[in-house]
Amino acid sequence: MEIQITSPAFRNEGMIPPKYTADGSNVSPPLKFGALPEETKSLALINDDPDAPAGTWVHWIMWNIKPDTAGLAENIPPDKTLPDGSKQGMTSFGRHGYGGPAPPGGTHRYYFKIYALDTQLNLHERADKQELLKAMEGHILAQGQLMGKYKRQ
Repeated sequence: MEIQITSPAFRNEGMIPPKYTADGSNVSPPLKFGALPEETKSLALINDDPDAPAGTWVHWIMWNIKPDTAGLAENIPPDKTLPDGSKQGMTSFGRHGYGGPAPPGGTHRYYFKIYALDTQLNLHERADKQELLKAMEGHILAQGQLMGKYKRQ
């Protein structure tokens, strides 16, 4: 099953507005999720840039997002644990929470990947993308992705 993930801020394969980048307000974009499998116990999110010169750059990771969540609001605070119990792990910036696009050159692609899981994850607060991926192994019921692009002017 594929999960539809969209944003009212940009279309799939479209340009991400500067507001959601390091050149603007650097706030997380709003995201909307489509139907999930009935047995979903939690959601996880990975936002990364495979075009970074040093290898894939992780801009945001979250897990234990409640399955009745229809999406994420704009400007999620960079807290380790959010009021609803969702957790945010370590990015390639070395901090929790969203870090917007800041490509050193050219147009980069930014993938927002959502995963429906059959469990809640027990990860420590400094968990990174690799630890999240390992914890999700064997628990992914469905997934989807949204890709936005950004190029500095």
